[in-house]
This record gives sequence, structure tokens and C-alpha cells, in this order.
Amino acid sequence: MHESLDLSQQECETLLRSGVVGRLALSTPDGPHVIPINYSVVDDAIIVRTSPYSLLGTYGRDSTLAFEIDQFDHEYHRGWSVVARGRAEFVTDPAELEHIRAVWQPHPWAAGARGMHLRLAWDELTGRRLGAAGNPVAELRIRRAL
Repeated sequence: MHESLDLSQQECETLLRSGVVGRLALSTPDGPHVIPINYSVVDDAIIVRTSPYSLLGTYGRDSTLAFEIDQFDHEYHRGWSVVARGRAEFVTDPAELEHIRAVWQPHPWAAGARGMHLRLAWDELTGRRLGAAGNPVAELRIRRAL
């Protein structure tokens, strides 16, 4: 059995800024939903694009959301997870949208119009690692090309 270790704030942020795909959790009148989604990080916020008719477009505004990225090695029973929590808002200011495009515009993988930009500025950023030390960023299967 491996010991579970807390990741530092810096380790969590490095992993979050290096990834491209995660899961967003939100509550709706029908109950909780978890949505796989690609993302970017601009300043101290996660940016995703969605449509106004999606669950996220309908219920995400001004909601407290949780965003999670992780990676696991099933053979060696090790891995890590980072969770960001905060209140979401839609970005509509043209100058802010231009800043997002200049820094790191998220490009949706799913077909369809995804013109709404949702910003999740994290209030809480936590992470855990299970297993041997190493370089989690180097072990990412999919990561942002820097």
C-alpha cells in the first residue's frame, strides 16, 4: 500500500496549468453532473467554452463548481489528483475575452458552437499523490505544449 501525500499549492498549480482535459462538477435541479471538458488556465482561473443551451451554460453561471484533473497508473497503484473549487462566471467583457485569446484560448474538442467563455477562479486548490515520487507533469499522457 502507498502513502497518500498532499501536493503543495505550487505542485497543484503546475499540474493544472500543464493539463488540457479535466472534469467539471456542477449541481442542477436534477442532481449533480460531471462533465468531461478541455480547458485552459489564464491568470488564476480555469477557462472553458460552452454553449448557452448546455448544462454548464444553463446552470454554471454564479455557481460554485469543482474542477478535477488526475492521472493514475493502475499497474503500480499510484497517481495524483488536483481539485479546484470556486464560483463560476461568464466572461463577456471584450477586453477580457481578448486577454484570454492572447494568453491561451481553449479550443473545444466537441462539435458545435461553443461561444460562451466560463471562468472558474479558484478559491481552493488542493491535490493528493499516491505512490512514489517523480515528476507528475512529465508523466501526463496529454499535456499542454509549452
